[in-house]
Amino acid sequence: MVMLPEGKLLIDGELRAAASGATFEDIGPWTGEVVGVAADAGPADVDAAIAAARTAFDTTDWSTDHARRRALVVTLYDLLKANRDWLVDIARHEAGAGLGAVRTAHVDGSLEAMRGLIPMVDEIQWEEKRGRASAYGRESERVVLREATGVVGAITPWNVPLYVNLAKITSALLAGCTVILKPAPETPLMGAVLGDLAVKAGFPAGVINVVTSSDRAMAGEALVKDPRVDLITFTGSTAIGKRIMEQGAPTLKRVFLELGGKSANIVLDDAPDFAMSVMRSIVCFHAGQGCAITTRLLVPRSRYAEAVGALEMAYGGYSKAWGKFDDPANVMGPVISRRQLDRVMGYIELGKAEGARLLAGGNMRTDLGGGFFVEPTCFVDVDNSMRIAREEIFGPVLVVIPFEDDADAIRIANDSEYGLCGAVTSASFDRAIKVARQVRTGAISVNGGAPIAADLPFGGYKSSGIGREWGREGIEEYMELKAIAYGV
Repeated sequence: MVMLPEGKLLIDGELRAAASGATFEDIGPWTGEVVGVAADAGPADVDAAIAAARTAFDTTDWSTDHARRRALVVTLYDLLKANRDWLVDIARHEAGAGLGAVRTAHVDGSLEAMRGLIPMVDEIQWEEKRGRASAYGRESERVVLREATGVVGAITPWNVPLYVNLAKITSALLAGCTVILKPAPETPLMGAVLGDLAVKAGFPAGVINVVTSSDRAMAGEALVKDPRVDLITFTGSTAIGKRIMEQGAPTLKRVFLELGGKSANIVLDDAPDFAMSVMRSIVCFHAGQGCAITTRLLVPRSRYAEAVGALEMAYGGYSKAWGKFDDPANVMGPVISRRQLDRVMGYIELGKAEGARLLAGGNMRTDLGGGFFVEPTCFVDVDNSMRIAREEIFGPVLVVIPFEDDADAIRIANDSEYGLCGAVTSASFDRAIKVARQVRTGAISVNGGAPIAADLPFGGYKSSGIGREWGREGIEEYMELKAIAYGV
């Protein structure tokens, strides 16, 4: 049995146990067994973390010492990179990442993104002169300041926890805010490791706080409702995002949200190597547990039979290539938990009941061990009105929908509650760009381009969220604007 180091809370610069002494078990998705324990914060711990963050923001020069903040964030990055093996162990055993996924979003991609985000702060104009103007009979010299918003509650998910944790704390710290990080109950240790390394990096007491809890709602709701917290940043489901907005309303709390997705991959009829473009659409990376994954494949009706044949080949060839813990090329392991496995299997049964044709997969794989394994699954003959085409499954399930022409493809892509990501493939750049510009989504790939990067803003339209992470724009989400006019 693998046991990861115990996760501690970080409150006011001290790594410590919960006030009650309680801990909770961290269940490994590959085995269904305990892989570690974490401190189980209670209301008193959350209150102490908020108080520490408030004091650090209000009584120190953290928010105004830009050079010191940047230097400390760089030190944290260096420590994370030096402790890569520790991060890899957590990503594999706690989050269920395959080794191939570790090299991308789970660890190496997360560190690369943090490294790329840090220089974005150098583009911030902390003080911008707007010149002299006359208003209401008065001459004034004007300046616009950018200032840190204050205390941030960062509530993060379990799917790619290091990536999301780093997106939020890096941006918030560079902006001059203080932070309380509240990781998901399924992945507490990827939050706790940041607390440990923040202490080693020398961050002032109260600037970074980490509270882990087995309670799905307690700590998050405390952060959202407390008037001492100025801003909530949340990544997770749309339903919880709506609840956060409701609970934050009484304090007019600033909220930005990165929520769900049901992104469309549009393969046009002139796509170069049409069959390969279709085959690459297989949903397998991290068992489909990614909000930006394109889980709706839109193909032209004129080439529909060819597309279905290509998918049969793709899924048949991949059937033995996933679920291998020690395979360096493997990007697909289990889903995160028994709860998530039941959810995914429920949607698979729903797809059958709705009349979609199960082309591949659809089964739990108990032969792979005691973990939470479900096969890569593909439904064809799907109508966009079906629930499997409209609701976020968050598992390795692809739905295939035919379209008549470009206008029909755009209509289907936009006929969704969500608008997070997407893709278009065509031999004609002009045609692909024309389609991409009409799809209402926060990021879209054209002919294999990568629209998600450290220096680009990421976020969604519609029910996929409010605000942006990453890039200069992501740092500015944690700032307020102040206009000053000097009478002359």
